[in-house]
Amino acid sequence: MTSVATRVRLKTIQAWDRRRLASFSSRHPGLRLAPDASTNLASAHIALAPGAHLEIGPRVYTERRRHAVHISVAEGARVEIGADTWLRTDLGPVILFAFPGAHIRIGREGFLNGCHLSAKGGIDIGDRVWIGPGSRVWDADQHALDADRGERIEPVTIGDHCWIAADVSVLRGVTIGEQSVVGTRSLVTKSLPPHSLAFGQPAVVTGRIGDRTRVPI
Repeated sequence: MTSVATRVRLKTIQAWDRRRLASFSSRHPGLRLAPDASTNLASAHIALAPGAHLEIGPRVYTERRRHAVHISVAEGARVEIGADTWLRTDLGPVILFAFPGAHIRIGREGFLNGCHLSAKGGIDIGDRVWIGPGSRVWDADQHALDADRGERIEPVTIGDHCWIAADVSVLRGVTIGEQSVVGTRSLVTKSLPPHSLAFGQPAVVTGRIGDRTRVPI
């Protein structure tokens, strides 16, 4: 049972963090933070450029670790984090980076566990999507290949109820159909149909996944 002293200390910390978030929000008009989002977000590193928009929905949760969540939103970019999403940092930082004009959308009840999303165009994550530790989603090459072949940018979409396991890389232009599972250390270079079980480098479909709509975390 939690002692009275511990409860008082926790309430004091929450009140302090709530004031820090309110102060940050007042300085950044592009930030929309739901009143019941976790006060632990006060420990996140959030960088918003002029014209950037960040929307954090109701009951979005994370642990209280300094700079374990990194959210960078560049000029004209937008990041949306849906209600009841858990940005879990026990196994590594959660990094969301939207380059100028880009868009990252994370649906409801997501579970982002020590992963990295980087958008130069658009990344769309559906509802109840799990992305495991060390996994990375990129919608661009990041650099030009050479003087004749410039950087390519193509949107990435991950459908509802998908599970992207640990150390997976999802590359530009990929659509992963709803209720799919991608195995650990896979490299996803091509789109996958709904209900796919896929793994490998490059990832290939090896089976079919059934109903994941009621699978608990």
